[in-house]
Order: sequence, then structure tokens, then C-alpha cells
Amino acid sequence: MTGRSHGGRPALALWMLVAVADLAILAAAVGTLVLFTIVAVLAVAVGAVVAARLMLARRAAPVAAESVVRRRAQGA
Repeated sequence: MTGRSHGGRPALALWMLVAVADLAILAAAVGTLVLFTIVAVLAVAVGAVVAARLMLARRAAPVAAESVVRRRAQGA
């Protein structure tokens, strides 16, 4: 029995549209100054998390040892 597939891209697009509408309603109810403050705090928090992950990823990576290439002396 064939049926409609669930969880496709149209459903995701619909939920994103609902999320944008919710944000618009929240902005109208709360006020622009409070909304901008919340967005700024969230942006700083996300930036801090991303920076911490990048710093930890660099620190956790093993440092590659420099390979020393030596040439043999050529005999006469």
C-alpha cells in the first residue's frame, strides 16, 4: 500500500513559517527594545559557544611533529 511520505521538506517549510509567525507575534506583544535585547543576548551566547568549540577543537588536535629530512653526504 502506497501512501504519502512523512517528514519531507514541505513539512519543514511549514514549521519554519509557523516559527517566523510566532516570532512576529512575540515581537508585537513584547516590544522592539526587549526583542532586540533578547536577540543580542542570544547572539552573544551562540558566539561564545561557537568560539569555545573552535578553541577546544584546536587544543584537542594533536600537534604534528616536524619531520626532519636529512641528506646523506655524497662520497667522492
